[in-house]
Amino acid sequence: MQVTVCRKEHFNAAHRLHNPEWSDEQNQRVFGKCNNPHYHGHNYELIVRLTGEIDPRTGYVYDMKILSDLMKREILDTFDHRNLNLDTEEFRNLNPTAENIAVVIWNRLRPHLEEHLTLSVTLYETERNFVEYHG
Repeated sequence: MQVTVCRKEHFNAAHRLHNPEWSDEQNQRVFGKCNNPHYHGHNYELIVRLTGEIDPRTGYVYDMKILSDLMKREILDTFDHRNLNLDTEEFRNLNPTAENIAVVIWNRLRPHLEEHLTLSVTLYETERNFVEYHG
């Protein structure tokens, strides 16, 4: 029997969508206001889902306190109130689109979880725009 447990967190971050290989005109055409050279910010909502079997000894799929601590250490402490382009190693050379942010988050969490757990990340950039990554 597989059960999914979920933890939701929030973080705020600024970014600029920009491809340095393109002209300013092409960047503006493709990314529009998200290409603002002075950056812009989002109040991101992050949902992490772990799917696995219930441990008969604990009744848990995964201890939610441990998941909360992991998300704080690996995601919030790294990205919250940061300029993703300037303040983080992950996005120095990677365009910080919602898609890329979700993949980076998944990659930061996966090594800390048991192999039998399936990890999924959902990242809301706005109330209406969100991405999911399942690895």
